[in-house]
Amino acid sequence: VQLQASGGGLVQAGGSLRLSCAASGRTFSRYAMAWFRQAPGKERELVAAISWSGGRTHYADSVKGRFTISRDNAKNTVYLQMNSLKPEDTAVYYCAAAYTLYDGFISEYDYWGQGTQVTVSS
Repeated sequence: VQLQASGGGLVQAGGSLRLSCAASGRTFSRYAMAWFRQAPGKERELVAAISWSGGRTHYADSVKGRFTISRDNAKNTVYLQMNSLKPEDTAVYYCAAAYTLYDGFISEYDYWGQGTQVTVSS
């Protein structure tokens, strides 16, 4: 599967952005999906994950209540709605995919898209 992320940009603190990740291939509905981010000088971290059915989601504590991950299997797309953005959310955001029959939280991902930069100004 090939992944194409988009939607990043510059936003003021308190603002919102929606990231999209479009996937190629006919079996998108069998991939668990996730968003990761990496800030300069920091390790990559998992931000949010969603099971292949969309029925289960997982969030990092730092984004709970502010970010929402969702997917549209008919459009082969996963989204990350980011509200109440903070300067510490500034990072390159990556989408990732894992082929699995397990409809739950996956921690290891096999396919990665190019990153999209999110910059939150104070």
